[in-house]
Amino acid sequence: MKTKQLQETTDFLVSKGFKKPTIGIVLGSGLHQLIHEIDIEQEIAYKDIPHFPKATVEFHSGKLVYGTLSGKKVVVMSGRFHLYEGYNHWEVTYGIRAMHQLGITSLLISNASGAINLSYKKGELMLIDDHLNLQGNSPLAFAEVGEFGERFADMLAPYSKKMNDFLKSIANENDIQLHEGVYAGVFGPQLETRAEYRMLQILEVDAVGMSTVPEVIVAKHLNVPCAAISVLTDECDPKNLAPVNIQEIIRIAGETEPKMIILFKELIKHL
Repeated sequence: MKTKQLQETTDFLVSKGFKKPTIGIVLGSGLHQLIHEIDIEQEIAYKDIPHFPKATVEFHSGKLVYGTLSGKKVVVMSGRFHLYEGYNHWEVTYGIRAMHQLGITSLLISNASGAINLSYKKGELMLIDDHLNLQGNSPLAFAEVGEFGERFADMLAPYSKKMNDFLKSIANENDIQLHEGVYAGVFGPQLETRAEYRMLQILEVDAVGMSTVPEVIVAKHLNVPCAAISVLTDECDPKNLAPVNIQEIIRIAGETEPKMIILFKELIKHL
């Protein structure tokens, strides 16, 4: 059933001109300016794609975009799906599987996250080197998983060292501060308590968010090399915690995104 659904989605997208992209990109909360850098050939709202979930978060635009960026054919998820929207893991990662079916050979992921490492500040970027899955489930926990890859997927290196090394080099060349660290994926949608932030510090987490981890697990399962960058939008100091301001988070994401765009555009040239 799942294989049939994916094939119907793929056939539809190919019929609309989504042909042989090599790079897949996922844009996170408040991160949408990259779309303006693409020579767009096609874009389709998620609601018009067979079997695609529908984005319900107001700052996620909810469309799939196809075109050329840095000389390569790309397919971009402008807006992603989250467990906190009520979706299951299959639905949350459906876009990754669809992009794989279309033919991507590399995946770039972005997200907005909170800085747990107190030496990292809002408005900075963090390259994800590893992660903790604290979402309580796995996107590989379903009966037919063997049809897509090895059930017991190896997670020694879920993030491509080659891509990460390129990104660090590009950051140095462009005088962009790029931290590197561990990302914790939590369920949400509520923000963390002071006690939960202290726990994450004890676990040596550097940034926390509500996405990305399932997408990366599926990419690894499908043998698609990936890299992920967190835009740090707030500082999660349990001793000096202020009430959350979502609009402030989105504003900081937008102001910081141009640095991430430089990294992604230059990386794509090397892929």
